[in-house]
Amino acid sequence: MNTDVFGVDTPVVGMVHLAPLPGSPRFAGDRQTIHDRAVADAETLEAGGVDGLVVENFGDAPFYPDDVPKHVVAEMTTAVSSVVDAVDLPVGVNVLRNDADAALSVAAATGAAFVRVNVHTGARVTDQGVVEGQAHETIRLRERLGSDVRVLADVDVKHSAPLGGDGFDPEIVAETVERGLADGVIVSGAGTGHAVDTDRLAAVVTRSAELDVGAPVFVGSGVTKETVGELLTVADGAIVGTALKRGGRTTNAVDEQRVKELVAAAGR
Repeated sequence: MNTDVFGVDTPVVGMVHLAPLPGSPRFAGDRQTIHDRAVADAETLEAGGVDGLVVENFGDAPFYPDDVPKHVVAEMTTAVSSVVDAVDLPVGVNVLRNDADAALSVAAATGAAFVRVNVHTGARVTDQGVVEGQAHETIRLRERLGSDVRVLADVDVKHSAPLGGDGFDPEIVAETVERGLADGVIVSGAGTGHAVDTDRLAAVVTRSAELDVGAPVFVGSGVTKETVGELLTVADGAIVGTALKRGGRTTNAVDEQRVKELVAAAGR
């Protein structure tokens, strides 16, 4: 998947965190400012040398569990379309908390290349309650749309715990890829900006390799310029947000120098 979508073996993917959209509690009242900031962050990430982007409605907390209103889909479509037009990079979509159908629909309509799905199979206890994977719906929707949008699915996703309190089981990789038909998997830390457990990452990579289906493993949180090089000797890619922002603050604008330094540390 990596070379097909990103053109490199171990891509660094930057986050475009959207400001609160209309209808969310913290919306500041100006759609154009949201779109301008999204495009500016995307262009800065491209100038810094990343291999792809993910556009995410990060500012919309508290998040809908799995079915955002139509106005959110409309706003996301407009924002993603602006980013796709502005950069010459593969673009991904994540509709928080877990509206995979919306993400896939937005991606197909805008020409985005992939989606991130936080809970694709199984069920997780989150601050939105119990969130259940809908792989059966997501993959069938992709077929109905005649789309080749790829699905990157989290395993043991951040800001959540397994339903029933059981510990992490690498077999979730097989369930996600073989039974859920995800194109790749993502391993994250406990929360946004939190480092991944390297033993857990290694276990996921090992199990993915055993499946022999070519599903890459991405690190999905906590990557920094100090850790990216070592992480990419294990994982197949990294999705980076907080470390690329001014002052290392998630809600700030992207800092081009930080992007360049992290990309250089990744061995680009």
